[in-house]
Amino acid sequence: MSEKGNQDRTLSAPGIHGECVPMRDLSREEVDFCIVGAGAGGGVVGAKLAEAGFSVVILDAGPHWNPVKDFVSDEKDSRKLFWTDERITGGGDPVELGSNNSGKGVGGSTVHYSMVAMRAHPEDFRRLSLEGAITGADMQDWPLTFEELEPYYEEVEEALQISGPTRYPWGKRRRRYPQREHELNASAQVLVRGCVKLGIPVAPAPIATLSAPHRDRPPCVYRGFCNYGCTTNAKSSILVTYIPRAIAFGAEVRPNTMVARIEHDERGIVTGVLHFREGGRELFRQRARNVVVAGYAVETPRLLLNSSSSLFPDGLANSSGLVGKCFMVHTGEQVFARFSERINQYKAPPPGGAITEHFNRTMLDAGFVCGYTIEVVGPHPVDFSARLATARGMWGATLRHTMLDYNNYSGLGIVGEVLPQWGNVVKLHEKERDRYGLPVAHVLFSFHENDERIIAHAKEKMREIMEAAGGEDVWSADRTAHLLGTCRMGHDLSDSVVNKDCRAHDVPNLFVCDGSVFPTSTAVNPSLTIEAIAARTADRISEMARRSELMPV
Repeated sequence: MSEKGNQDRTLSAPGIHGECVPMRDLSREEVDFCIVGAGAGGGVVGAKLAEAGFSVVILDAGPHWNPVKDFVSDEKDSRKLFWTDERITGGGDPVELGSNNSGKGVGGSTVHYSMVAMRAHPEDFRRLSLEGAITGADMQDWPLTFEELEPYYEEVEEALQISGPTRYPWGKRRRRYPQREHELNASAQVLVRGCVKLGIPVAPAPIATLSAPHRDRPPCVYRGFCNYGCTTNAKSSILVTYIPRAIAFGAEVRPNTMVARIEHDERGIVTGVLHFREGGRELFRQRARNVVVAGYAVETPRLLLNSSSSLFPDGLANSSGLVGKCFMVHTGEQVFARFSERINQYKAPPPGGAITEHFNRTMLDAGFVCGYTIEVVGPHPVDFSARLATARGMWGATLRHTMLDYNNYSGLGIVGEVLPQWGNVVKLHEKERDRYGLPVAHVLFSFHENDERIIAHAKEKMREIMEAAGGEDVWSADRTAHLLGTCRMGHDLSDSVVNKDCRAHDVPNLFVCDGSVFPTSTAVNPSLTIEAIAARTADRISEMARRSELMPV
């Protein structure tokens, strides 16, 4: 879809923070949907809206990657795939924000994620009802049920061609995965060996990479750099699945575009976004009848808070005061052990090829509710040496000597559920600014005591599994993963920012569609649930449009 009447007009724009900011309106005519973020949420909803006949522009702060040219088997070079812009972190347990599955570029974090594609369980949507109120936590049932989301799990699994076992032993019984399971690498075999010896159920993991050819995409060649961008397009990232669908149906994908502010009229109806291009300091406007924010759990609340106005003094869509609240992560503690045989922990078949959800449940005898999943991890040498340095205090000759045994180590990690708490927040920093002059995100996080009990239990169980598998020199490394919450969905303004359709309570033509809408974190990798929610949201938007309920007159 071409830009109409490419108007080269210099305008006077309202300053983001009171200063005079030059702006040019080079956007085409008003579009039906402007989507901020081209990752798991934005890519899926953008593709489906374009296929439904809406005019769509998808903006992303990073490049539009070319896997053949841009992805290399090099840890250092691959850091460009992560969101590493400055963020301030604090609280009782500050989290590392650069590598927690934030992505910068078209495809978002699905470009470098570990591809474990798990469904949440039916009980995950009813945690408050099942567990009751928990002191110090702000539990809430999802307004969605598993049954409402189940057909969209199936839709997304088919679109991504998920590879998985014939029978997956946890959660609700499901139909077969589109592609066969992958072979298990040596690290996955360690998990299987240890679990079998201890009587713990274990299975091949569902993974978003091809095990057989599909259309123009080849199967995984087991290159071993799965977390640093797939050069062959076997990985089913949003970049190579939903984004091509969006473009084929007329959507414009505009990379290197940092959105600064969402605009609205005197009624509080969103009218478009202001954005910077290619790292410049000049503002541009994209007019839109509707806006979908899909920037993930830090950048989404940051954008809404940066869009404050006289009508929304505390931030756009924030009359509830909940934008930025209940920030969550997953606990991601890892345990490593040395084995006499060569493991090659980085080497594919994909890391994460085996899994156990045996502990993904409330275990009152262990003192915690919710639970955790154990997966296989396979850090490359630079990341592994960093874990040795931070977890074991190794430096210099000692670190070098230990790294000589790198190929004999194997690792396990957890995806542990973290309880929502009002005190865990994303807000705007009072002083720090990014290169565009925008306030950076200030993230405060502390673990709940239930989270700490899960961590302790998981470390002990992973140690037992490693030792049962024959591992020695067992040690653990603290870590977190996946950023969630901050714009959670619910029934009304008293408990949420958006409703079950991801529509903002305050602003009828504003939608939030990413991991920020999670009311609880679950204990599974979140990408498949984000994508299923996005697929459902696109269908709900189409239904609203057919009933003329999408926009007020």
